[in-house]
Amino acid sequence: MAKFFQEFREFAVKGNVVDMAVGIIIGGAFTLIVQSLVADVMNPLIGLLVGGVDFSNLFLVLRQGAVVGPYATLGDAQAAGAVILNVGLFINAVVSFTIVAFVVFLLVRTINRLKREEAVAPASPTEQPCPYCLMVVPIKATRCGHCTAALPSSEASAEPLSSQATETPVAK
Repeated sequence: MAKFFQEFREFAVKGNVVDMAVGIIIGGAFTLIVQSLVADVMNPLIGLLVGGVDFSNLFLVLRQGAVVGPYATLGDAQAAGAVILNVGLFINAVVSFTIVAFVVFLLVRTINRLKREEAVAPASPTEQPCPYCLMVVPIKATRCGHCTAALPSSEASAEPLSSQATETPVAK
């Protein structure tokens, strides 16, 4: 049993779990901000554009309640026990989702851009010019395939080219 609690403690204090918990808490707070933005800013503006419609009170009565309508507000219809289709609340949810999805898209796009910038590191060269004939040869080559000159090793490449001599086979 002690091993079980030790494993649970190790799991609970891992960085990923703590990061996830912080993300959930911030996400909850962000949800409240988005809901206020939709209900208090976006919906009045959209309602004004479409003729003064208040989306939070936009509903369809499917069956009359104990008190026969028309009902002025969603609260009146619910109090009367009417069966209603809450179209306005659905529109609020769609607008909220769109805003959250757009913000998450911007966040992920920024993170991906930063990762791409980190990942693009200068690649080490795979070819080099021969110092004698200037033809391109592989960086690991010891002889030029074009002029057959011995290529300087990476340690000797720090010397000036004029002091490096070519090695040619001596005929006996």
